[in-house]
Parts: sequence; C-alpha cells; structure tokens
Amino acid sequence: MEDSKTSDKLSEFLESGVYRLEDSNAVFIDPVRVLNRSYTRFRVSPSAYYSRSFDSKHAGQEARVSSNFRKRKRKEKKPQPLNDRERAADQRHQEVRPFLLKAHESLVRATELLEVVSNLKGNLCPSTSSPGAEQSLVELGRVWQAPLYEITLNFHPNDNAREDGGAPTIQYDEQRAFPVFNNLVVNETSEDVEAELLNSRYILPPESSFYMSDLGQIHNLIPAESDCGFNLIVIDPPWENGSARQKQRYSTLPNRYFLSLPVKQICHTDGALVALWVTNREKLRGFVEKELFPAWGVKYVATFFW
Repeated sequence: MEDSKTSDKLSEFLESGVYRLEDSNAVFIDPVRVLNRSYTRFRVSPSAYYSRSFDSKHAGQEARVSSNFRKRKRKEKKPQPLNDRERAADQRHQEVRPFLLKAHESLVRATELLEVVSNLKGNLCPSTSSPGAEQSLVELGRVWQAPLYEITLNFHPNDNAREDGGAPTIQYDEQRAFPVFNNLVVNETSEDVEAELLNSRYILPPESSFYMSDLGQIHNLIPAESDCGFNLIVIDPPWENGSARQKQRYSTLPNRYFLSLPVKQICHTDGALVALWVTNREKLRGFVEKELFPAWGVKYVATFFW
C-alpha cells in the first residue's frame, strides 16, 4: 500500500513537476515539467535549461582556491556583540532553521524522487546553442530605435513536407507585427505561437501575453475596469545589493522607488495574491513589512523559502 502511494506521488510529479514531501510543509519543483504544462506543440529542452546548473565549475573553483592561498593571513577578529538589526536577523534564521532541516530530511527520504533527479545530469546532451548569441532585450530596450522594433507573431502553422525528402517548409496562415516595447503583445489562441524578433525565435504559450517596458511605463497596465485586473502578481524587483553592483549583471533601483508601483490599482476587484521576492537582508525585510506592503495596500500572509 505504501509503495503504491509512493508510485502515485511519483507519477503525479512526472506529469505536473511538483512533488509534495512527506511530513513537512515543503515541495520539490522541476521547472522544466512545470513550464511544459503551458505548451501544446513545443517543449522546453531539459539539456538547455539544466546545463546552467550542471556546467563544470571546477576550473573556477581551483583558481579561486589558489588565489586565496596566496593571500596574506589575517588575524581573526574578535566577535563583536550584535546590534538590534543583526539580532532580529539571527532570530528569523533560528525560527526557520527547524523547518528547513525537516524539509531536507524529507527530501533525503524521498528515494524515488532522488533517483529521477539524479538521472537528469546523465541524460543531458551538450547544448549546441551559443549563450553569446542571445539577444539582450534589456539592452535592446535602451537604444533610441526601441520604439521602432516589432515582433512578428506567426499564427496557424502548416507543415508541408518537401517532395525531395528534405526538411519540411513551414507556412503560416497569418502573420501579425506588433511593437515589442511599451505594448501589450497577446496570443489569444489555444495553440503555441512562434514569434520572430531580429532573427531570434520565441514561443508564446496559448492564451498568454506580455508587456515589456521599464517601470516608468507600468501605469499602462492599470485596467479601465477593476474586474479586468490581475488575480496573481509576481514581483521580482532589482533590489540594491552588493553582489549585483560588483558583478554589474543588471541595474538596481533604490528601495523607495518601488513604493509608487500601482499594485492595488492593477489587482482584480475580488482581490489578488501578490508574491514578492526579497533577500535575507534584515533592513530590506523591515522596509517591505513596515513601508512597502502598507503603501501597496497588501496584507502579509506567509513566507516561502526556496
């Protein structure tokens, strides 16, 4: 009976991408399987997705170890008493520690799941795509030509096999071009739609849309009628942090900039679930709880750790 229950959970995971761990309020998520639930004709490639996590890092680690070895040894500093903010952060960590340990123990006991996950790396094929060839849409949106760029949506594809046995040619019943920036691009069909932008191809899932702009244009998302608002809003702000500043991977914004986001105005009349990503910095947590949520008209419900 227990084996049957475990197999049912694994079958559900293989279909949904979500595995609920026993005896803990935690889940394991396979993003590739979750994403593929949204597509009809296309699939996210595991080899392309997971290669970001499984690429060898030994060379960089060895160089870092060698560099650290040459550094002059410093005297260990005497531990200083924690200030109020540090004590609050430590208290948060101590409160969540038992939950994280229990979740880890549940994951270790999920042997069927671990067997499936361990096979991911072995099943990967080297990716033939070149990361350097990817178009940076952030950089593209900053140039003066940005308002002129268009994305072409190709609807209702028909695959026609060639008589000489070569690769089939793809014809489309209809093509529509839209401004790609500061404009709502929508796929209203029940099928995946292929899109083209500057010789790059993208896939839009069925009944999906996107609006790409800087935060200065976000007020354009406020619906004319509140019953057309959003039920789920996921926000991943470019918080200021030392790592992003040093690596210069993306631009950050001061925390107070986000107070003006019209979260309440874009929510549905019946309400919405707002998910906000934050770091572990106690200063940021305090800002979110004491200033940001009240400014947005949002009530705190729960914290998720990943």
